[in-house]
Amino acid sequence: MHKRPSWDNYFMKLAWLVAERSTCLRHHVGVVIVKDKRILTTGYNGAATSTKDCLEQGCLRNELKIPSGQRHEVCRAIHAEQNAIIQGGYNGINIKGATLYCTHSPCILCAKMMVNAGVKRVVTDIEYPDETFRKLFLEANVEISTLHLIDLIIAQFK
Repeated sequence: MHKRPSWDNYFMKLAWLVAERSTCLRHHVGVVIVKDKRILTTGYNGAATSTKDCLEQGCLRNELKIPSGQRHEVCRAIHAEQNAIIQGGYNGINIKGATLYCTHSPCILCAKMMVNAGVKRVVTDIEYPDETFRKLFLEANVEISTLHLIDLIIAQFK
């Protein structure tokens, strides 16, 4: 018998699909921003529009041997969360009060953008090495939860 996925699992699976567009050599990150069970915007990590990405130029962070979770500003890519928020602004879509589904937990830079954009809930799947966002989310009353859906997806194919 067919079992329908929960809304959280459904939107997280879509975030993983969005991540497939990533041009990052380190992490394929995808985001889906949702309000009232309707998709508002999506985003993936990649270079700014009309500029060369890491697939073409190589990874600056790898070249400089910068570990994950550190020095986020040294990167050609715009984070998936940032791209999804920017798309909302670019297209006049209000994301205040929305839920943001992201394949990875956010860095502090993205977390600050989420707070100021009015995101009220964040659902992630993989814990990224940077945990600094948690204190900010607690103070700003942004709910955070982790699904670990990727573990279930991988188990399906074993």
